[in-house]
Amino acid sequence: MAFTIRAVEYYYASVRDELGAAYRVLSQLAELGVNLLAFTAVPSGPNLAQFALFPDDPSKLISEAGAAGLPLDGPYHALLVQGDDELGALANVHERLIEAGVDIFASSGVTDGRGTFGYLVYVREDQFEKTVSAFGL
Repeated sequence: MAFTIRAVEYYYASVRDELGAAYRVLSQLAELGVNLLAFTAVPSGPNLAQFALFPDDPSKLISEAGAAGLPLDGPYHALLVQGDDELGALANVHERLIEAGVDIFASSGVTDGRGTFGYLVYVREDQFEKTVSAFGL
């Protein structure tokens, strides 16, 4: 099972939940040269959505979002796991976290349909040092 794990920072942006909100934020960030490693969006109340932005370059996101008037909350930390999509591919990741005493806060994953996957593992900030130690990061 071949996979890579890296520690990543992410930031939340709360935006009005309306048609085209994700498109506006994502296209604006792209125009500003912000490369995202991952993006998630979830409802955050009756009229809000919470976007989690995982930038390749956190300082670029912070400066460009500030200039664009997009308030950010963070940084927070997660693991980005990417690798070959094989049966049980994530079990080893979870086993190592259990052995390190790390409780996963949330996670989200997807395969690309061509044999690889991406997986975000959110851990509590007070457990992040244990998390990176478990993988020698």
